[in-house]
Amino acid sequence: MKHFLKETDLGPIELGEVFSLAREFKRARGRHAQGTLSGQTWAMIFAKSSTRTRVSFEVGINELGGHPLFLNTGDIQLGRGESIEDTARVLSRFVHGIVIRTFEHAQVERLAAAATVPVINALTDFLHPCQIYADAFTAAERWASPDGDLVAALRGRKIAFLGDTGFNMANSWILGASLFGMRIALAGPRGHEPGERIRALLKAEGRPADFQFTSDPFEAVAGADIVYTDVWASMGQESEAGARAGTMRPFSVTARLFAAAKPDALFMHCLPAHPGEEVEQAVLDNPRSVIFDEAENRLHVQKAILSVLSASRGK
Repeated sequence: MKHFLKETDLGPIELGEVFSLAREFKRARGRHAQGTLSGQTWAMIFAKSSTRTRVSFEVGINELGGHPLFLNTGDIQLGRGESIEDTARVLSRFVHGIVIRTFEHAQVERLAAAATVPVINALTDFLHPCQIYADAFTAAERWASPDGDLVAALRGRKIAFLGDTGFNMANSWILGASLFGMRIALAGPRGHEPGERIRALLKAEGRPADFQFTSDPFEAVAGADIVYTDVWASMGQESEAGARAGTMRPFSVTARLFAAAKPDALFMHCLPAHPGEEVEQAVLDNPRSVIFDEAENRLHVQKAILSVLSASRGK
């Protein structure tokens, strides 16, 4: 049995399988039902609000023939003090898998350690692996031939990440780039650079911490195939929004900054976006902005991840 708590929980072979399945699911959608999760119920524990993650998982589980069971943490005993371990043990008696979106990454790790069914990390403050897989797939399908190797299309490409380079999306791209064979440059204010936790994870997995960090956004985007940003204040950081806006302003993705990347560079954002803050509306509207392709591909990629993990049950 496998869990998907971080990008590297699936190896290169499984990554290729996920991308190939996602392409098949995307092409076949609407023509026939997929039965990978037929007869299965998957619990979805959400401590954070969500649009793309919740809808894509609910629709995806349903399209695979399963039943999604949405559980708001405030409506279950976890919200009244039951331990995450007991929640995992109880749910494992009822359901075939668990999707969890919460704050502390350690909580997801504890849930997975106690569960006897696959667990998927649908976002923590440390990592967002489902988003990164969907983002990488989105770029790969642009760069690969119609039936070409999607993983190979990523190798050697450069991504530039602008803004809060010490939070979950930046962490996930640092870890994901090491798996995809990509180069990554990050630009943000001092004090928001990649932290010791992601460095320790790279070291523990024997992966070189060869990402570039700079306080010059133009240096980061030079030669970039992807320019990526995220909101300046994520969920749980709302009280810091005003202070962060002033600190992060120099790293806003303007049309001028985007033009400094490769002429065919893609713009990405995990959404929701705040136009006029981390990115200009003109960049969001640029023909090379693939933000809604990313959002759609959450569905196809997560269906593939669900399928791969479901197949691992009992192994």
